[in-house]
Amino acid sequence: MMEKIAVIGAGTMGHSIALSFALHGYSVHLYDAVEDQLPWARGMMEQHLKDLAEGGLVDPSKADETLGRIRFFHDLKGAVEDREYIIEAAPENIGLKRELFAELDRLAPSHAVLASNTSSLALDDMMRDISEERKKRTMINHWFHPAHLIPLVEMSCFGNMPEPIYMEVENLYRSIGKQTVKVLKPLPGLIANRIQQGVAREVFSLLQQGAAAPEDIDKALQFGPAFRYATAGQLAVADMGGLDIWCIVGDNLLKEMDNSTCANPLLREKVAEGKLGIKTGAGFYEYDPSELEQVRREFNRRLIHQLKASMFYMKR
Repeated sequence: MMEKIAVIGAGTMGHSIALSFALHGYSVHLYDAVEDQLPWARGMMEQHLKDLAEGGLVDPSKADETLGRIRFFHDLKGAVEDREYIIEAAPENIGLKRELFAELDRLAPSHAVLASNTSSLALDDMMRDISEERKKRTMINHWFHPAHLIPLVEMSCFGNMPEPIYMEVENLYRSIGKQTVKVLKPLPGLIANRIQQGVAREVFSLLQQGAAAPEDIDKALQFGPAFRYATAGQLAVADMGGLDIWCIVGDNLLKEMDNSTCANPLLREKVAEGKLGIKTGAGFYEYDPSELEQVRREFNRRLIHQLKASMFYMKR
């Protein structure tokens, strides 16, 4: 059983992945090359632990113990030299990933599994410069943001890794309460992001057409399809509704829906204007600068409630 974890990159995803393992008793090394990033990551984890405690998912008295399981590193060699599972959450740049994997191959123990949090870059491309033996112990493990709250982890099973090693990593994830999806083909976006982009394409198109206000489009999704998706996937929903009905509605609607192959012009316009969402104070909605942290925390609190409700289904 893997017990020693390293997370490479202490940004939005990396610090949250590190916290997920530490919450379940694992020894975690968190590395980042940027000096100021690690204090930021620690502060974010402290806030996450407070929110989890308020939501009843963590014993408040265990917060210091959890953080005590995480050691912070600016030295990559020190961060990985005794680790058994190493996952990188570096920026989505293929050149950077190749260099990083080559360095990890050189510095990490021969038995260590190397993983990437990517969903957009090809595993073969990232592994190009590592040894053939290490390729048998390298995979994609894609988390969703925020990683310490969303249960899903997508796991590549593309033929390079022997089944016993795959199962060892899957058992690691199950031990921290994650729901794993075995991805059998190296498709861009894997599974969940492709589904998400399909929904987003139509949502952006409806807004562009002026079909409804942003809050009503979100409400239609939140209290309609997404309400069911919280407890059942699309294929189960289709079975419950009747495949004959889904076939008829598909024939009637799909020819009327957005089938564009690039980002929606409205989305591109927002990006050009610097309206990137909550991180800039404006996106499809406007955010009061004094309330940004409150908005973020409220979003996470809703996910905490959803996670607690979903635990019933995950334990079945």
